Amino acid sequence: MRRLLILRHAKAGPHDEKHDKDRTLIDRGRSDSALIGRTMREKGYLPELVLCSSAARTRETWAHTGPELGVRPDVKFLDVLYDASAGTILRCINAAKDDAANLLYIGHNPGLEQIARMMVRDPRNAEERRLASALMFKYPTAALTVIDFDTNKWSEIAAAQGSLVDFIMPADLKNK
Repeated sequence: MRRLLILRHAKAGPHDEKHDKDRTLIDRGRSDSALIGRTMREKGYLPELVLCSSAARTRETWAHTGPELGVRPDVKFLDVLYDASAGTILRCINAAKDDAANLLYIGHNPGLEQIARMMVRDPRNAEERRLASALMFKYPTAALTVIDFDTNKWSEIAAAQGSLVDFIMPADLKNK
C-alpha cells in the first residue's frame, strides 16, 4: 500500500505577483501548520518522504508541521513544485523511491486541489461520500487529504484509483 498525504500550504501574507514565491506565513498559518502536524501524529499519518515546493510559504508550513510529527522523514524542496500543475505533481510523485510507503506533498492551488480530487476513486461507502463532498466543496489553506493506493510502487499510482481516507481542515479541528 502507498499512502499519499496532500497538504496545502498554510495561510500566507498578502498576494504580490512580483514576489509571490517569497510570501511567508502569517500567525494563523504558523499555528494551523502546527495543529495539522499534531493531528497527523495523533492519527498516525506519518510521512517517510516529503516533497515540498521551494516557495517560502510551503517551506515554512513544513517548518511548523514537521516538528509536531515526531518522525524525521527525508525532505526534498523542489523548484518544479512551485505553482505546479496536477500533471507535474503526479510526475514527481510517480518518480518517488518505493522505500517510502507514506509520502507528503506540500504545495499550492490550483494544482494541489486538482491532484487531490483527481486521484480519488468514486466513493464506495457513506464515509467516503462525506469526505469526497467536503474535498470537492472547498480546499482551504493548511487542509490535508489522505489517500491510500493498493500498490507498492509510486510509479503505479494513477488518477481515480485512490481510496479517500481523510480530509482535514484546520477550522474543523478548532471547532471540536
